[in-house]
Amino acid sequence: MENSTTTISREELEELQEAFNKIDIDNSGYVSDYELQDLFKEASLPLPGYKVREIVEKILSVADSNKDGKISFEEFVSLMQELKSKDISKTFRKIINKKEGITAIGGTSSISSEGTQHSYSEEEKVAFVNWINKALENDPDCKHLIPMNPNDDSLFKSLADGILLCKMINLSEPDTIDERAINKKKLTPFTISENLNLALNSASAIGCTVVNIGASDLKEGKPHLVLGLLWQIIKVGLFADIEISRNEALIALLKEGEELEELMKLSPEELLLRWVNYHLTNAGWHTISNFSQDIKDSRAYFHLLNQIAPKGGEDGPAIAIDLSGINERNDLKRAGLMLQEADKLGCKQFVTPADVVSGNPKLNLAFVANLFNTYPCLHKPNNNDIDMNLLEGESKEERTFRNWMNSLGVNPYINHLYSDLADALVIFQLYEMIRVPVNWSHVNKPPYPALGGNMKKDKSISTSLPVLDLIDAIAPNAVRQEMIKRGNLSDEDKLNNAKYAISVARKIGARIYALPDDLVEVKPKMVMTVFACLMGKGLNRIK
Repeated sequence: MENSTTTISREELEELQEAFNKIDIDNSGYVSDYELQDLFKEASLPLPGYKVREIVEKILSVADSNKDGKISFEEFVSLMQELKSKDISKTFRKIINKKEGITAIGGTSSISSEGTQHSYSEEEKVAFVNWINKALENDPDCKHLIPMNPNDDSLFKSLADGILLCKMINLSEPDTIDERAINKKKLTPFTISENLNLALNSASAIGCTVVNIGASDLKEGKPHLVLGLLWQIIKVGLFADIEISRNEALIALLKEGEELEELMKLSPEELLLRWVNYHLTNAGWHTISNFSQDIKDSRAYFHLLNQIAPKGGEDGPAIAIDLSGINERNDLKRAGLMLQEADKLGCKQFVTPADVVSGNPKLNLAFVANLFNTYPCLHKPNNNDIDMNLLEGESKEERTFRNWMNSLGVNPYINHLYSDLADALVIFQLYEMIRVPVNWSHVNKPPYPALGGNMKKDKSISTSLPVLDLIDAIAPNAVRQEMIKRGNLSDEDKLNNAKYAISVARKIGARIYALPDDLVEVKPKMVMTVFACLMGKGLNRIK
């Protein structure tokens, strides 16, 4: 019997994206081929090792279009479509129902096709319920809902009136919602709907992706949508201070010879990983590269807890961490002993011993973020070589644009407006979202040549010669070579070159707003606008 191509529905696509994001811890937009088995597990299709190897050998040769050993989300979707077309889809429902810790529910929405199954993680539900119970235990408006029972479906029912969601949004991003606007008493279907719309639109405003989630979905308590939205809201709060312009002590994580600008480009997840490794190095323990496989034995956590625990003095009373649990032979018991020590710091939230041993990346990330927020144990270094002007936080406008992009579901998540848009891939995604066609076969994708990554650090840009050479390539004969200074250039020569470069660029039609000083001083943001304008002009000429 011939296999027909299987179409992946929009809801299935959302679930695949969520599974992909769990494995893509560093938000790079890619997973490695050796992570495929874990990715299939997250996508509710746990395959044996031999089957994954067959896929890597046979199908990956087609799906991994650029042969870099890395799988993008689009390539992963292509793989899943291929698998479903090969009659593996017949076993999907059985596999979902048998997966430990996963609850499956039938799809009943107008969007989902009959028989579609959605799955959600019991571990995540339990973790979120416990976090919300603790966070809102003293809120008088939530007394009728808190505490929720983590072992039943209380969470999905409790969120149905929208009050808890609004409260959680304000916890993560204070004053996002004026609480006077929340309907709290004598609720009717209409006022409940108002609350849910308020929550959804406010979640979107702080950068949560709410595409394809409606008030009715939350009112009905659709688990996979509720948990997906809750995780985004919780993560916004956990990551709020893991940003250098808000927390200058993070400068202590600079590596030898590293520029501050490079550290500022790191995502919160990457900064957390570096923070953990900073303390592990100080403890004389080996570093980790992820929050899943590398932390399963809990030993790294023991050393981290010991490093960040208050030692007395200005930090408050000393808290002694018992490291004897490291020697426990059983992984599950060792994880339990580690969480007992974390509880001394008031930081055992989000994970159970089983979550640690299984290497649940999402919950372990939340556990570490909570540790950082409670006991960062970092001190801003006294380094006069650091340009503190770089620490200027994002403006309200920049934040608005960034949150808007993230609310649309761009991939990867935008943490820094300028550096994260530097390769324009997210811009192309936005084009498609506003229905501007994009020919992806003409788009350059990672990995890029090394020069691209180091362009803005290249001090030769201060001479403006790269800019002038680019102009000459775009518009031959526009640049008069005798007007350019080359060789050993003084500051005045560099400034004259920059003035000439910007003027000629404008002459050929590029709308450049940067100043000559921006090129001479190699200001990253302004240099990027110069090259972006010239790129746009060059592409127009090709047309």
